[in-house]
Amino acid sequence: MKPLKRSFFERPTLKVAPELLGKTILLRQSRQKHKAGIIVEVEAYTKDDPACHAARGKTTRNEVMFGPGGFSYVYFIYGMYHCLNFVTEKKEIPGAVLIRALEIPNEDPGIASGPGKLCKYLKITKEHNATDCCNEDSMLIVTDNKSPGHFIIIQSARVGISKAAEYPWRWYIKDSCSVSKK
Repeated sequence: MKPLKRSFFERPTLKVAPELLGKTILLRQSRQKHKAGIIVEVEAYTKDDPACHAARGKTTRNEVMFGPGGFSYVYFIYGMYHCLNFVTEKKEIPGAVLIRALEIPNEDPGIASGPGKLCKYLKITKEHNATDCCNEDSMLIVTDNKSPGHFIIIQSARVGISKAAEYPWRWYIKDSCSVSKK
């Protein structure tokens, strides 16, 4: 499976976010073993967004957001959950898309229905932060589905945040049973 090209990610965050729906995240655990899931829910965060980790400037925690698009941004929240994002925009323009839910074929629909749950299922940790997801040899990549099918995309306000929660920067696949909140 070939990863998405960097040019896919190095575009405006609000364009990349809905276009990630239906794509597959693949985490390689070894040469023969991997886990994968179809992206069914995302949220966008941009440099001027008060809820964005980069809104107040570059820090050690968020510095990957200021690099080129196509890298992973993984952080730890509430002392118990990891969250997976993909960096968007060109270098020095911070932006990222939070992956909120995955649909895992032949698994319980709720197994990856939320940012923390999907990281737990894939075993994503801080070790995966700043992974170049556009490199074919990376342990973490995003790929196009060969036949993703047709689906209806719903756009709504973001969930689970206090700042700028009203921004309609959340997208999900309407008929997916794995969406965290409809």
